[in-house]
Amino acid sequence: MDTKVLSLTNRDTFIEENKAFIYSTAFNICKRRLSWENDDELSLSLIAFNNACDSYNKDKGNFYSYAKVIIRNALIDYFRKMSRTPYVTFDSEEDDMQYIEYKTSMDNYELQTENKNRAEEIALFSKELKEYKLDFNSLVDASPSHKDTRDSLLNLAFSCAKEESILNYVKQKRLLPVKEIMLLTGSNRKLIEKWRKYILILILILSTDEYPYIKSYLNIKVGENNEK
Repeated sequence: MDTKVLSLTNRDTFIEENKAFIYSTAFNICKRRLSWENDDELSLSLIAFNNACDSYNKDKGNFYSYAKVIIRNALIDYFRKMSRTPYVTFDSEEDDMQYIEYKTSMDNYELQTENKNRAEEIALFSKELKEYKLDFNSLVDASPSHKDTRDSLLNLAFSCAKEESILNYVKQKRLLPVKEIMLLTGSNRKLIEKWRKYILILILILSTDEYPYIKSYLNIKVGENNEK
């Protein structure tokens, strides 16, 4: 394999020399004529070819077979997002295996990245909870068992998370302003006091965009069925 594939200095020239290959690969996948000026598929194929230059090494076999797999993968992902997947075929068993190996590698990488991000998010939230003399286990331990109760408390917390005066009180006092919450939501004191920890934790989660994984864990979709 010519080392110019990996050289940024010669990259533009190398890509230009291979535009016919890029077009042909995209054409065979899309099964229609394409225009460099108007079709996203060619732009994506060009980016994928450049990515292939970045990630290629001799252990991956023939460069052009490898690049073809990378382009095909990029286009398939694009078609899936656009909900218009064409019938895609592979030229050979080797292409098929390279695609499977590449997808497995990418899936493993994405899973590792997601686990890493989730762990960092939980660590960040645990640190915040310490300021309130709580921990992450409190979220589980203090969670009501009945769905109707959870839904009611979620709506209550969602309303509180949008109210600046309540948020300021929570942040400054590290407590719930029970009377203000009663006035805002029409809830009774007994309910708020009973689920104080759970409500407080929900408010902290809902008042920021920093905890998407935790929201997913709680099946919280902000703005959807959270207002009554």
